[in-house]
Amino acid sequence: MKKLLTIILMLCAISAHAQDPVKKWGQLQVKGSQLCDQNGRPVILRGVSFGWHNIWPRFYNKKAVKTLKEDWNASVVRAAMGIMIEDNYLENPTFAKQCMTNVIEAAIKNNVYVIIDWHSHHMQTAEAKKFFGEMAQKYGKYPHIIYEIYNEPVEDTWADLKKYAAEVIGEIRKYDPDNIVLVGCPHWDQDIHLVAESPLTGFKNIMYTVHFYAATHGDYLRDRMEDAVKKGIPVFISESGATEASGDGKIDPESEEKWIQLCERLGVSWICWSISDKNESCSMLLPRATATGPWPDDVIKVYGKLVKNLLRKYNK
Repeated sequence: MKKLLTIILMLCAISAHAQDPVKKWGQLQVKGSQLCDQNGRPVILRGVSFGWHNIWPRFYNKKAVKTLKEDWNASVVRAAMGIMIEDNYLENPTFAKQCMTNVIEAAIKNNVYVIIDWHSHHMQTAEAKKFFGEMAQKYGKYPHIIYEIYNEPVEDTWADLKKYAAEVIGEIRKYDPDNIVLVGCPHWDQDIHLVAESPLTGFKNIMYTVHFYAATHGDYLRDRMEDAVKKGIPVFISESGATEASGDGKIDPESEEKWIQLCERLGVSWICWSISDKNESCSMLLPRATATGPWPDDVIKVYGKLVKNLLRKYNK
């Protein structure tokens, strides 16, 4: 009898955590600097990014998405389609799109939001337009979809990024007039002040990405982001970590908490990097973790446990 009661309580807890964000919030929209639900009420998405598809394809499966929703309480997942390193999208588009399809369709089935991320540090306009046009035609009818058209520009100027964004967004909008588009900014998504000085015009439901790694990026970048939001710039943290900017080194939970508290105060959504099993601090799982989950604590690394606890704390 006690075992039966324990099982019932566990199932109730899972059910309470496994709410359906897309059923709850529906078609997202941007009002001023704020991400909002279908009724115009403010929303904060909180979730996890998969690692590069071409390095950790084993995690790109429907059960992993379900685990992140039901066990970690993620309301959004990010599928990082690698455009660099070997076996990337440009070299093997069929495999890349199959990995993305696995995550996207699992997210739709599980009613969580999903970011389709063009994971590159270099501009490839024609290739990006073709890919996002295909994605918009295939998935644009679903309110689950968020497009991230350029992960982390490094050398590109904001003027060039505006031209790139206008072309890629224009292609998406041929097929999908509504879903959110995330636009990267210069210098690893840190120069949000340049966006604030000259944002894109003529488009609705676009947001601008800031990336932080808490052990490296402190008050200067927090202040820069807050200033941009106060100027009316809609910001989305599509990638972050509690580690150094390299993705390795020390973990700084105090700076991470400052970042999360700032996001919560400003109404900024945040995604943590990454579901992978690399031997570095920001990789959340050990190599012996299963591809699908659920993942017991003994295969979740220190940073992964921090992220899981944050999601369970804030995604209630």
